[in-house]
Amino acid sequence: MRLTVKKQGDKLLVVMKGELDQNAADGVRERLESELDDESVRRMEFDMGGVTFMDSSGIGVLLGRYRRLKKRGGGMDVLNAPKQVEKILRMSGVYTLCTKRSSR
Repeated sequence: MRLTVKKQGDKLLVVMKGELDQNAADGVRERLESELDDESVRRMEFDMGGVTFMDSSGIGVLLGRYRRLKKRGGGMDVLNAPKQVEKILRMSGVYTLCTKRSSR
């Protein structure tokens, strides 16, 4: 999994490429947690257009960041999820907690 993180005001844009699975989850989680140490961040946008596979570990990564953002009055968006990833996000209820968009 490759991550590109760019801060834009109070928002982080996280571009993900590769597999968001059990093998990648810990590294992704650590990177995003360090980015969220910046208290000015209120929103995260996950551009998942390059995600080729995601399992329950990936859902855990997203939900954990959602909880942290929610505590500070923020939220998150999921962008460009491929069909197979979108199906997992929909079935797990992630889309009930965030905004789903098809582009930045």
